[in-house]
Amino acid sequence: MTALFAALLVAQAAPAPAAGAPKQTPPEAGPPKDFRVPAAHKLTLDNGLAVTFVQYGSTPKTTVALEVRAGNVEEAPNQVWLADLTGDMLVEGTRTRTAAQIAEQAANMGGSLNVAVSSDLAELAADVLSESAAEAVRLVADVARNPSFPEADFDHRKADRMRDLAIARAQPRQLAMEKFLSALYPDHPYGRILPKQEDLNALTVDQARAFHEKNFSAARSHLYVVGKFDEKQVEAAVRTAFSDWKKGAPAPDAKPSPRAQRAVYLVDRPGAVQSTLYVGMPVGADPSNPDYVKLVVTNSLLGGSFMSRITSNIREQKGYTYSPSSSVATHRRDAYWAETADVTTKDTGASLKEIFGEISRLQKEPPSAEELKGIAKYAAGVFVLQTSSRRGIVNQFRFVDLNGLPEDYLSTYVQRVNAVTPEDVQQMAAKYIQDGRAAIVVVGDLKVVKDQVATYGNIAD
Repeated sequence: MTALFAALLVAQAAPAPAAGAPKQTPPEAGPPKDFRVPAAHKLTLDNGLAVTFVQYGSTPKTTVALEVRAGNVEEAPNQVWLADLTGDMLVEGTRTRTAAQIAEQAANMGGSLNVAVSSDLAELAADVLSESAAEAVRLVADVARNPSFPEADFDHRKADRMRDLAIARAQPRQLAMEKFLSALYPDHPYGRILPKQEDLNALTVDQARAFHEKNFSAARSHLYVVGKFDEKQVEAAVRTAFSDWKKGAPAPDAKPSPRAQRAVYLVDRPGAVQSTLYVGMPVGADPSNPDYVKLVVTNSLLGGSFMSRITSNIREQKGYTYSPSSSVATHRRDAYWAETADVTTKDTGASLKEIFGEISRLQKEPPSAEELKGIAKYAAGVFVLQTSSRRGIVNQFRFVDLNGLPEDYLSTYVQRVNAVTPEDVQQMAAKYIQDGRAAIVVVGDLKVVKDQVATYGNIAD
C-alpha cells in the first residue's frame, strides 16, 4: 500500500465535523516580542563621507547603497526632473567604463546597479554576491564620481522622460498628486513633481553635468553596506574608492513653509466614470517630532490600513471605492497627511462627506482599547517586515540619518507603537488632521462633480 493511498484511507475514515458545531476560538496571541535591529558599525572618512556597515542574514548576498543629497529639491523651477536625468546618465558610462561594461560587471557580481532619484536623495545601489561586496563598492564609487555624460545618450534618456511625462499626464492619480502638492508647497521644489513639456525639452547635458558637479560630493553622501560580507576587506575598499572624493559643501537647508488652508481644487476629466480624490494637509510633525509615531498609529486607524475606519466606511459599507488609503508622507524636516481614493463619479460629494465625518468622529471620541490594540499590532508588524531584508534595513537606516533621528529610534519603535493610548489617538487627530486646513483635490468630470463638492470649500485655481 502506498503512503498516499494510506493517507487517503485515513482521511476518508475520519469523522466529519458535526453540522452546526460551534466554531473554536483561536488561542490568544502572546505578548509582542522585543524587536532587535541589527547592530551597525559606523565611521566617517576625513572628507565627510558617512559609512554604515550592518552584518545581516545568512544568505551570501550584500547590498551596497550610496545615498546622496542630490534629489529633486535641488532643482530650479524650470529644471524639474533634471535630477532624474542626471541619475539616468550615471549608468551611461564613466571615464573608464562604458554603459555595457558597467552592466556586465554588475551582472558578473550576481546583481545589477540601479539609480533612483527622490525628492531628497539620489541613490546608487547594487545587490551582489557577498564575495563581490568590495568590488561593488568600487563600481558604485566610479559611477557616482566619474560619469562621462555622453551627449547622444542624454538625448535618448530625455526622449524616454518625455514619454514618461506624457504617460503621467494621462493618469488621474498623478494629476491629483501634482495639484495637491502644488497647493501645499506653492513656492518650494516639493510642490513641483511634473515638469512642463517645454522645460523638460530644454534641459541640456551641460546642465546635468553642472548638477552633478554641484551636488555629488562626500559631505552630502552616506554609504550603507548591509548583508554578509568581509567587513575588513570592504572597509579597505571604501577607503580606497572614496577617500580622495571631493568633500564639497553640505546640502542646504530646504525646509519648506507649507500652505494650510481649506480649498477645493478641480481638474476636469470629461466623461470620467470615477473621481480621484486627494485630501490632506501639512501636519507639522515630521519624523523628528515626538508625536510622529503616535500620528503614524493614528493614521493606520483612520485610513492607513485595510481595517481602518475610512476604508471600512467608503469601501465596505458604502461601496464608493475599491482601494482608498491614507498616509503620513514625509520629506526631510516636513510631513503631510493625505487620503486618496478613486470613487464613483456620482458619489464624489458623498465620499468627501464620509471622509470628513470619520476625521470628526475620531477628533471627538477616542477609539476603544480593543480597536487600537489591533491597529498597533498591525503598525508594529509592518515596521518589523520593513526591517527584515537587506533593502529594508538600508531604507530604515537611511530614514533615521536623513531625518537626524536618535540612535535608538529603530530599536525602540515597536515599544513606542505599543505605548500609544486611545487618548493619544484622539489628540493626534485633533491636533494635526485638521479638516479646516485641508486641500481637497478632485480629478473628474467637472460638469457632474462641481456642484457635489461646492460646499466643501472655495474653488481655487
